[in-house]
This record gives sequence, C-alpha cells and structure tokens, in this order.
Amino acid sequence: MSQTVRGVISRAKGEPVEIVDVVIPDPGPGEVVVDIIACGVCHTDLTYREGGINDEYPFLLGHEASGTVEAIGEGVVNVEVGDFVILNWRAVCGQCRACKRGRPQLCFNTHNAKQKMTLTDGTELTPALGVGAFADKTLVAEGQCTKVDPEADPAVAGLLGCGVMAGIGAAINTGAVTRDDTVAVIGCGGVGDAAIAGAALVGAKRIIAVDMDNQKLNWAREFGATHTINAKEFDVAGIDVVTAIQDLTDGNGADVVIDAVGRPETWKQAFYARDLAGTVVLVGVPTPDMKLEMPLVDFFSRGGSLKSSWYGDCLPERDFPTLISLYLQGRLPLEKFVSERIGLDGIEDAFHKMHAGEVLRSVVIL
Repeated sequence: MSQTVRGVISRAKGEPVEIVDVVIPDPGPGEVVVDIIACGVCHTDLTYREGGINDEYPFLLGHEASGTVEAIGEGVVNVEVGDFVILNWRAVCGQCRACKRGRPQLCFNTHNAKQKMTLTDGTELTPALGVGAFADKTLVAEGQCTKVDPEADPAVAGLLGCGVMAGIGAAINTGAVTRDDTVAVIGCGGVGDAAIAGAALVGAKRIIAVDMDNQKLNWAREFGATHTINAKEFDVAGIDVVTAIQDLTDGNGADVVIDAVGRPETWKQAFYARDLAGTVVLVGVPTPDMKLEMPLVDFFSRGGSLKSSWYGDCLPERDFPTLISLYLQGRLPLEKFVSERIGLDGIEDAFHKMHAGEVLRSVVIL
C-alpha cells in the first residue's frame, strides 16, 4: 500500500520551495523504499529550482542522503530491510558497453526507480538526480543504495552521495593523485575542499588552494591545503594565478590541477598552471552557453592529460564503504563538511547561505 509523507518540491523556476504531501508507492521489482535520516543541501538542488537542469517541474528536491531501508521489491538482493545506506544517482546497469569493458564507473545507462512518486492529486514528481530525498521517505532503484557501516553519522555519510564524492574522486580516481604529487585546486567550496581532502589522504606533498574568498581558503587549510592563493588579491598585485602556482611548484606547475569552478577562465588557469606533462581535471559543472577559445598549438606543445570527472569517476559499492571506514578511523575529516543541521523548513534559507558562501553544507535532519 502506498504511503504519504512530507517532501520539499519546486513547482516553478525561481519560486520558493514548498513542503507538501508526497505519495510513495510500494517498491516494485528492483526498487527500494528508504526512510531518510539526513540529506545535504547541494548546489544542484538550487540549479534544479532555477531551471538549470530541465523544465520537468515539479521537482522533488534532495539527493545527498543517507537512511534506512524500509521495504524492498521483488528481486532485490544487495540490501535488506534495516540496512543503513547512502543513496547515489549512478545505479550502473552492468550491461552497457562501458560496463562490459570493465568500466562500470562510466556506465552509459544508469537507472532509477521505474515508478513515479506523486502529489496527492496524482501529479507526477521528478526526483532530483533520480533520488528525491528532501522527504521523510523516497523510492529508488536497488543500485542507488549502498550499504555502509551504521556507526557513521548519517549527516556526514549522506554527503558522499554527491558533492564530497565528486571532489574526492576527482583527485583520487580521475586525477590519480599519489604520494609526493603537487596539486592545485581552483575553487574551494564543498567539491573543491573534498578534492583537497582526497589529495591529502593519498599523501600529496603540496596542495595549493585557489579562491577569491578568504573564508573558503581558511576551510581549505582545514582539509589539508598547504598553500593558499586569493585570486582577487593576486590580480590586484599584478601577479596572476598561473604564475603564483608555478612559483609554489619550483617554476614547473602542478602535477594535477583540479578546476572545481567550471568556467572557461578557471579551466584556462588550470591548463596553464599544470606541469608540461601534468593533468587537468574538470569537475566544476559549466553551463551550456560557455565557450572555450585557445590556440590549438598550446595543446600540441604539452603532454599530460585533460580529463572531465563525472561524479568523481566513483563506483559507489567500491568507494562509499572505504571512505566511511577511513572517516570512522579518523583519517578522513568528513565531519568538517557539515556546517549546520536544519529541518525541512530551513531549505530556502540554506540556499541563500550556500549562494553567499557562508556554509559548506547545510544538512537536513529528518
């Protein structure tokens, strides 16, 4: 039998979110109902509200979540009722050409629950990133649930569901940062700081944080940045970011430069601030209208790699349990990403704080 719970939706572009009644169907084959415990407020949720993803309103927002499995559908074998899980938006299919070539983290056919959650009048909801976790409960595909150690703080664990995993994975999985590497991270919000934490975890010898906000640079130091560059101050002083990064890396540039902003100007900084055979990782999300214009000879004259990192090239079943274990051992300070804990009625205010750079993550506690 279906059940009705509270949920936060966006009805139209730019309008404040609303708390409404949401109907959750019983799980069908391959589906799971999860009782949500905590869900982070991610910039992607704000992008949905602003129409930056698509126009399939109303959206059921929220996706960086953890919770407990309440019910499972026919054929579900990887989780059981009562399991503590982190939700993800990449349920790999196992059958596409990427999966069959042993690259499931690049799955071309990730999927979500087939049934729709609705308003009480039958209006179908579009769950953010196929999750929809600003709600007491949500319906997802089995592959969107990853069982982890229940000793983890739910508010911390859920953040691996999107931004924190994207940043850590950009450094470790995509950038392949290793011991003694020099790393520069441009943009020190949640994703950038997670990239810094990932680089520190694997032993990078020098981690350079770049931002225009001193508060964000202070946060970056807490996650392991060894040097910081305020891009605004360097511009005023007549020294550009590229030169500043080169000066901190023996004139060579960094082995790995991670662009956590996703704008043409920051990508160019990343490109020119890397060593001749260095790696650029784009993890910040550009908008469709952005264009990049550069001399083609500059690409020819440098080796290395230019990579895009989608969800940190993660495989949830591989990465989530490991990162939670490192967090519980005190080796990965995931708890520092939680700036405040709020209720469902605090989401609109959390959007404003996030946009103003006042928080790394506000986390909704259900």
